[in-house]
Amino acid sequence: MDIVITFLFLIIIGAVIGGFTNSLAIKMLFRPYKPIYVGKWKVPFTPGLIPKRRGELANQLGKMVVDHLLTPESIKRKFLNETFQTEMTKLAQKELERFLEKEETLEEFLGNLGVSDSKVKFEKKMDQFIVDKYENLMNKYREQPIRTVLTPDIQTKLDSKIPLIASFILQKGVDYFSSVEGELRIARMIDDFMRERSGVLGNMLQMFLGNVNLTDKIQPELIKFLNNPGTHDLVTTLIRNEWEKILEWKAEKIEDQFGKEQLLSTVKEYSRKIVNVDKLFESSISDLTSAFKDTLLENIVPKSIQLIGEWLSNRIEVLMERLHLSEIVREQVETFSVERLEEMVLSITRSELKMITYLGALLGGVIGLFQGIVVVFLQ
Repeated sequence: MDIVITFLFLIIIGAVIGGFTNSLAIKMLFRPYKPIYVGKWKVPFTPGLIPKRRGELANQLGKMVVDHLLTPESIKRKFLNETFQTEMTKLAQKELERFLEKEETLEEFLGNLGVSDSKVKFEKKMDQFIVDKYENLMNKYREQPIRTVLTPDIQTKLDSKIPLIASFILQKGVDYFSSVEGELRIARMIDDFMRERSGVLGNMLQMFLGNVNLTDKIQPELIKFLNNPGTHDLVTTLIRNEWEKILEWKAEKIEDQFGKEQLLSTVKEYSRKIVNVDKLFESSISDLTSAFKDTLLENIVPKSIQLIGEWLSNRIEVLMERLHLSEIVREQVETFSVERLEEMVLSITRSELKMITYLGALLGGVIGLFQGIVVVFLQ
């Protein structure tokens, strides 16, 4: 009976000592957090291993991340991975679509970005752009004929418009002389003509025409003349001849004829009509982008993601070098409190550390058992 008690006693003592020492060794990895002094003498094994070597640990973690985890090759593979690019494309499309469907106006959107008086600033920028372009073009082409300034395509298009201009002018003439105002104008012109020729010619006209109203005779003939194809050809030829003369002008002559300020004012006014600044800034983002929304989402975004991925993968070594990832990891680890570091490690390895403690107790018990056997044999 005494032998059994001895065996049990030694096994229990060995297990307690083994479990306690393993548990103490695990705790000494982190604790104490700071060195302990008795007077000027520092107690051995203080602070714990990890607090004592935290700087070295931070350096090694930084190197491990850069050399073995976040390597340029692994990041390249990720950027060029088809699944990753598909996910990024869907994310970009979703975010862009959300932006393109906004109902806030362009002026409100720019205001939210901190741009005040955006419409006024835009008009000033547009006016300045026109002035700069005008100065550059005039400095370049001032001494050259207009024919050399305009491209052959533009000259061809303008020349093709001359018959239309002639038709427009003649039609306006027909509309005018067919109206009451035009009829009165013809009558006044006839009266003036008769008044200036009140001598023999006037008397002869009166004798031959009697009481016939000359306006009723001349008006349809005048309209017939304006509608005649020959008249159209004549006016077209006259306009084309004048246009050929204008093409030989030097660019500076246009500036002299119309004045620099007048030209700039005309171009600015025309540009504002084309751009319609008021409507532009009062329109919602969804209205402004509706015409090319599908193109952006279906074509531009996928190609952009692909190009960005290729660009990043080709420059990843430089980017990682500039980012100094090892330094970032080291700084982050050094800023961790030891308590937080201990909590992180224990949260991951708690079950394994408990098994180490139990293993220590088991080994201690086994050692106690062997000690009991030795004691029995020695007796």
